[in-house]
Amino acid sequence: MSKKTSTSWDMVQLAGAVADLKRDHYRILLTMSVLVDLLVDRGFVTREELERKTASVDDELETLIDASLRPMG
Repeated sequence: MSKKTSTSWDMVQLAGAVADLKRDHYRILLTMSVLVDLLVDRGFVTREELERKTASVDDELETLIDASLRPMG
């Protein structure tokens, strides 16, 4: 197999892998959306509580990521 053919085949495989990831990502988001709706509908949590907690965790993770990219010293 020539280098050009090999590279083309690699791109086809990469495109297939990305399509699989997109499908998996969609399924995960759909499942999470349904779970949130059920929790809110059943009164376990409010959307506002979820938004506050999501923002809090996001801020915390951003801080950790920033710290790992810029170590002290």
